[in-house]
Amino acid sequence: MLKSKMPEFPRAALEALREPLESGTITISRAAQRAEFPARFQLIAAMNPCPCGYLGSSLRPCRCSPDQVSRYQGKLSGPLLDRIDIHVEVGALAADELVNTAPGESTTHIRQRVVAARERAMARQGSSNQALQGKAIDTQCQLDTAAAKFLNTAAARLGWSGRSIHRCLKVARTIADLAGAASVQVTHVAEAVQYRRALKAGA
Repeated sequence: MLKSKMPEFPRAALEALREPLESGTITISRAAQRAEFPARFQLIAAMNPCPCGYLGSSLRPCRCSPDQVSRYQGKLSGPLLDRIDIHVEVGALAADELVNTAPGESTTHIRQRVVAARERAMARQGSSNQALQGKAIDTQCQLDTAAAKFLNTAAARLGWSGRSIHRCLKVARTIADLAGAASVQVTHVAEAVQYRRALKAGA
């Protein structure tokens, strides 16, 4: 198991993830030979907000300079972040919050909801939402006027690329499936937008 934070890996190694995250394959070229291999995987990664780990924390002051924060976050390029569907910021919790927190939803219950959502997607389009490409995204992730306006406004304010918009649409479609909704509504789009706002890294 790798325990290093994502920005601690060499930039070249991180950028090499872009091809398999996008296409599900990886191409290796050596001299006159070229080979392509399947490389579809689920990437789950973590990082601190800054080198010391306390940027924005109410528990301890951050001791990093703005330049240090920028360099640290900038190790993850915009194109790489574009290919990661969900970005979630997890704030630090005080000791009493950790000890006294009420039990959350059980793993069994979550699994049941996830299985049901995936079955809805497979029955509707014959593939998972993550696998949707091109026109299939437009077909399966159709938005009503209000939802489309919300997404367009958010994308313009956040400076999203076309790839970011498409990934947000697929996440919104999944959120709708988890809720048992036939169509993608404003609430689903709003939640999906929140999952792409945690980090602004340099390109």
